[in-house]
Amino acid sequence: MLSKTDFRHAMSRLGAAVNIITTDGQAGRAGFTASAVCSVTDEPPTLLVCLNRSASVYQTFKGNGVLCVNVLGAGHQDISNLFGGKTPMDERFAAGDWSTGPSGSPSLEDASVSFDCRLSQITEVGTHDIMICEVVSIRVSEEARSLIYFNRQYHELSMG
Repeated sequence: MLSKTDFRHAMSRLGAAVNIITTDGQAGRAGFTASAVCSVTDEPPTLLVCLNRSASVYQTFKGNGVLCVNVLGAGHQDISNLFGGKTPMDERFAAGDWSTGPSGSPSLEDASVSFDCRLSQITEVGTHDIMICEVVSIRVSEEARSLIYFNRQYHELSMG
């Protein structure tokens, strides 16, 4: 039988963009760091985001029904670590400059790209929910740069 440790080790070899997922609304403001984000379709523009149901932010995201996927770029390691740990929400959001997207979710001003979304479907798989998110607005930075997590380390990519 495949062990959880073996699976996690193998997954560390799958490089992925680092994202801060944010929400705000009646259930409150929250955010977390995630690499489990990907495109689903471009008609309608849709992403999926995976979130552990035992995460402290889970009920906030489910309750608000909106979120923003903020794709991090070079130099964002510190804010990624803040949103990935047990840091209080106010301290997490104090670390960046934020605006409000059409959904009401916080959008990181210097993100490489921000996808403002409404939650359209949730599917439970194991310990996580796959949140299907319809994109309602996109804000793209003029700088093409990316923060990647690979082999349990951050790596920066940039154009020219």
